[in-house]
Amino acid sequence: MSASDHSSSRRSFLARTAAVMAVPSIAALAGGILAEPAAAETTLPDYAPVPPSALGPTLNEQGYYVGRVERNLYWVTDGTYQAAFLTTHDGVVLFDAPPTIGHNLQRAIDQIAAANGVSNKVTHLVYSHHHADHLGASSLFGRNVVRIGHAETRRLLLRDNDPARPAPDVTFKDDYMLRVGGQRIKLAWHGTNHSPDNIYIHLPDHDTLMLVDVALPGWVPIYNLNLSEDIPGFMAAPATALSYPWKHYIAGHLGRLGNRKDVILHQQYVTDIAESARTALATVDPTPYFAKYGANAWAAVKTYLDAVTDYAAAPVVAKYTGVLAAADVFTASSTLVILESIRLDLGFGSQIHP
Repeated sequence: MSASDHSSSRRSFLARTAAVMAVPSIAALAGGILAEPAAAETTLPDYAPVPPSALGPTLNEQGYYVGRVERNLYWVTDGTYQAAFLTTHDGVVLFDAPPTIGHNLQRAIDQIAAANGVSNKVTHLVYSHHHADHLGASSLFGRNVVRIGHAETRRLLLRDNDPARPAPDVTFKDDYMLRVGGQRIKLAWHGTNHSPDNIYIHLPDHDTLMLVDVALPGWVPIYNLNLSEDIPGFMAAPATALSYPWKHYIAGHLGRLGNRKDVILHQQYVTDIAESARTALATVDPTPYFAKYGANAWAAVKTYLDAVTDYAAAPVVAKYTGVLAAADVFTASSTLVILESIRLDLGFGSQIHP
């Protein structure tokens, strides 16, 4: 990315921020009833600047960017969420349908189809996993679309009963080869990671892997390792991803495509947190916290774990600030769930009473 690209990316990022800031506050919508208490609490923390390398291309006037990944594979982003689509002579295969992109998904497809003289009709929609933030615009594409996902995705969507997210018609348990218009798409489930049903989407003829809600190129994970349900599975996922041959990485979030270096950097970041958490658990003495709070066991546990988390997070924040965006924002959150996984899943530090 050139210096001019960095500049335009930053302008796009600031424009999106301004748009968010322009949304009326709840207090304003309530006629000012909450204005004074809210005003009293608007002292906000300062965070490190976002590294230019974390920012993606400039969005268009409609709020999206669409670009080529490889040959007839394209990606779409609104700067926060991502989807992808594959154009074929038999129709378009869409990968995820984030509601924040919404109708811009079809606009992006129309744009590419018109430029290349191919069909703009979405015939297949592949689900990465069941979460609404990645599938909430699925219903926009109607009933005459073949939806494909993991068997657990179907079970969870039937449970959720959300009309915006129709359950997949075609399901699989371990792996599935989707062939559309002479194109190959390999779908595989390698166990629980971010969610029980999150799958690996490999396009071998396009040197691309799509794995959503794991490594986020240029950024640290959001709350609690991207709100992941299986921490050991989440931590193992990058190695599985890297076992595939690919050049381009579609993460499902934020404003740019990734590459193998991004996944390796994410892997190192998480490993550093785990190593620091082990050191902190072995170093921070719980005695003062339990001595102070006596019968209030939860106060003792909270303050002790807060201290362990801060001890473990500090060197990781120092190492990755300026390298990964929001390292100073969310590292503590991810540190807590990793150290708790080390304790509860791996049994580190567990002792049997004599």
